[in-house]
Amino acid sequence: MHSPVSQVTGFGVLMIVQIILLALFWLFVRYSDEALPLLEGSELGEQHVSKYPHFQDVQVMIYIGFGFLMTFLRKYGYSATGYTLCMTALVVQWCILVKGYFHMENGKINLSLESIIDADIAAAVPLISMGALLGRTTPIQLLFMALIEVVLFAINEYIALNIFSICDVGGSITVHAFGAYFGLAVSLMLRPAKDKNEPGKHEGPNYLSDIFAMVGTLFLYVYWPSFNSVLADGNGQERAILNTYLSLAAATVTTFVVSAIVSHENKLDMVHVQNSTLAGGVAIGTVCNLLVGSHGAILIGIIAGCISVLGYRYLTPRITAVTGIHDTCGVNNLHGMPALLSALASAIFASFVTKEHYKSELGQIFPAMGDVPANNNSTIILGGFERTASAQAGYQLVGIAVTLLVAIVGGILTGGVLKYTGVRKLQKDEHHQDELFWEVPEPKED
Repeated sequence: MHSPVSQVTGFGVLMIVQIILLALFWLFVRYSDEALPLLEGSELGEQHVSKYPHFQDVQVMIYIGFGFLMTFLRKYGYSATGYTLCMTALVVQWCILVKGYFHMENGKINLSLESIIDADIAAAVPLISMGALLGRTTPIQLLFMALIEVVLFAINEYIALNIFSICDVGGSITVHAFGAYFGLAVSLMLRPAKDKNEPGKHEGPNYLSDIFAMVGTLFLYVYWPSFNSVLADGNGQERAILNTYLSLAAATVTTFVVSAIVSHENKLDMVHVQNSTLAGGVAIGTVCNLLVGSHGAILIGIIAGCISVLGYRYLTPRITAVTGIHDTCGVNNLHGMPALLSALASAIFASFVTKEHYKSELGQIFPAMGDVPANNNSTIILGGFERTASAQAGYQLVGIAVTLLVAIVGGILTGGVLKYTGVRKLQKDEHHQDELFWEVPEPKED
């Protein structure tokens, strides 16, 4: 049974973590030049403030979109939205420190609007993983997982972007694939015995919870172009917006068609509408700023919608039956497989890249294919500069392969820690219900 003392102890440890973060920010974090008082006549900082609308959009996606998307469980709405808020607030602080470590100047981490945006995007990683485990873990387990996952994510992202120099402006490889397969690996370790792997009595939606989850879908849908384009530069940012929108639109139409074909009695399935409509945003992420063409964006969206719906209908039940892996939100179908599609598309399009097509943008989008570093953060260790198109395509595939390796191994190790240590675990009759950790109003009697 649930022990109030153990819960208080867990949240007490969380407060200690927050105090440690305070001390680390005090010691190592300083405002960047853009956030300091300007010299007379200086215009420094204006271009960074111009990203604030994108920052707001990403905030809406993370806090509202992800939070409400997970409210489909009929008795888990408090937890879905509440844990999203708490986890993101913790992860943003932690990620500023962890990612800042790789770019320290004189022993200090520069704090800017861009670093906050980076941290917000990184918060999507443990939230995606949370979707695989939703309702089957305690809040302390989730927060502990997030702290470990962010470290591994930051290391993998640095390897992918700064050493392999892959193109991944929308984060399909480093964010979506990593978060999905890390969460599934943790779920693998926490899976119950096969005879206890049936759905819990509270695992499922009702009419109202599905409506709330649809609100999350709509927020994610509307703001996904900002998520994919916020880190893009120049004309590539507009391409990222256009391509993302078209891919989402194509995935949405495809989702409705395929859902009606494969669902019971040929009726639309709300699970597909809530999730697979968004698969186009994931699938276009890695290539959203490339010259894929409007037809290419639509094609990617169509394929993403198909594989996502088919994954929910056929693949997820099969995986659960064979391996015991429980994927509450179906993150493999919304984030995992579409991200793999995006990685494959990035290798294909990278193999056709020429300087004639991309002109001065080549070094911005593919730093290792340029003549000189695109920015001061480019640390191209493998292959040097002026990399060929075929070599870049190979590195795109290496990037997704390493990401899967780090995510799966890291998730297995993290899941092992959660399983075999003294961290409190939920029993089957405690799954998918808010009452365990929240004060829930009693239903009024008529």
